[in-house]
Amino acid sequence: MNRRTFRLIIILATLSVFGIVVVQVFWFRQAFNVREVEFDRTAREALAKVAHSILRYNQHTASSNVSIKKVSSNYYVVMVNDVIDEELLKTLLRNELEKRDIRIDFQYIIYDCANNEAVFGNYFVFGKEDIHPTASQIFPKIAGDNYYFGIRFVNKDLALVGEMRFWIFSSAVLLIVISFFAYTSFVVLRQRRLSEIQQDFINNMTHEFKTPLSTISISSEVLKNPKITQSPERLLSYATIIGQEANRLKGQVERVLQMASLENEEIKLKKETIDLHQLITQASEPFQLSLTEKGGTLQLHLEATRNQISGDKLHITNVLYNLLDNAIKYNHKVPELTVTTQNEKDQIGITVKDNGIGISQEHVKRIFDRFYRVPTGNVHDVKGFGLGLNYVRLIVKAHTGTIKVTSEPDQGSSFTIWLPVTTEKLA
Repeated sequence: MNRRTFRLIIILATLSVFGIVVVQVFWFRQAFNVREVEFDRTAREALAKVAHSILRYNQHTASSNVSIKKVSSNYYVVMVNDVIDEELLKTLLRNELEKRDIRIDFQYIIYDCANNEAVFGNYFVFGKEDIHPTASQIFPKIAGDNYYFGIRFVNKDLALVGEMRFWIFSSAVLLIVISFFAYTSFVVLRQRRLSEIQQDFINNMTHEFKTPLSTISISSEVLKNPKITQSPERLLSYATIIGQEANRLKGQVERVLQMASLENEEIKLKKETIDLHQLITQASEPFQLSLTEKGGTLQLHLEATRNQISGDKLHITNVLYNLLDNAIKYNHKVPELTVTTQNEKDQIGITVKDNGIGISQEHVKRIFDRFYRVPTGNVHDVKGFGLGLNYVRLIVKAHTGTIKVTSEPDQGSSFTIWLPVTTEKLA
C-alpha cells in the first residue's frame, strides 16, 4: 500500500469517526430535550396539584387563582394568593414529586404577594429531612394570607443526564471505540514511519558498507598478482588502501554499536575540566584543509569569557565534529562556516552556522530522531546512517545541556548548544 492510499484511508476513517461523534452528540441533545420537556410537564402537574391541595386545605376552591410560571429551566413560581403553611407546603411538594418519580433536591421559597419579597425559605434533600434548616432563619415568620411560592430544582440538568443511562452507556462505548481507533492509528502511523526509517537505514548501511568492501576486494585481487612484489610502492599503496577502508568499516560498525549502547542509556562520561575554546580550535583544524580545497572559510568568534565546562572530552569533540561535518556535507555552495561562543547566566552557548541547503520546518522537528535523514532528492547524495544528530542530542542531554536549531531552505542552518560552565578543577 503506497503512502497516498494509506493517508486517504486514515483521513476517511477519521472523517467517519467524526461523523459518528456528531450524530451521537445530536441525538444525545435531542434525547435530553425530550426528557427536559417531559420533566417540565410532570413538574407542572405536581406543582398544580400542590397548589390545589393548599386551596382545599384552606377551604378555598378558586382554582382560577392558581398559575404556574417557569422563570428559568429549573425555577418555577406558583401563584396561589392564599395562606401557605410551610410544613404543609414541604410535605405536599415531597409527596407529589415522589409520586411522579422526581427525586431531585429542591429549594422552596414563600413570597409575599404585596411586595414580592421572600418571607420564608428552606432546602429539601430527598432522604435527609431539612439538611439545611438554616435557610428558615433568614426569613421572618409568615403573617397574613396573601402568598405564593417558588421552587428551584437543584442540579436538575445533572439529574436528567443521570437518568439517561442508555445514552450515557452508548456514549461511553463510543468514547472507548474512538480511543482505540486513535491509539491504533497512532501505532500504525508510528510503525509505518519506523518501517520507512528502517528501510532507509538498511539502504544507507548497505551503500556505506558496499563501497569500502568493493575497494578492499579490488585491492586484494591486485595483491594476489605475484608481480606486485616487484613494485614495492604499488604494494604499499594497495595495502594502505585496504587498511584505510578496513578502518572505515570499523568506524561505521562502531558508530552503530555506540548508538545501540546509547539507546539503552549506557552513556558513561569521563568528566574532566575542558577549555571549550581550545577544544573548538582543535576540532576545527581537520576541516580547514577540505574547506580550503573548496574555497570555503571557517571563522571562529570565541567571545565567551567563561569557557570551562565539566564534560567528556571525547564525546564533546565528536559533537563538534558532527556539526561541522554536516555543515560542509549539506552545502551546494562555497562553504562559509562560523563558530561563535557566548555566555548567558551560568551557561556557555556554542553556535555553528553555515550557508548550506537548510532544512524545512517540516523536517526540523525530526532531524534529531534516530535514523532520520532529511530527503535530498537522492538517498545516497550524502553518506550517513542518520545517527549523527541523534548522537549529538543524547550527548548534550547527558551533559545537562540543550540544543536548538534554526533553519530555512537555501538559507543555511544554525545549531546552538548550551552547556553549564564550571569553575571547578577536576582531578
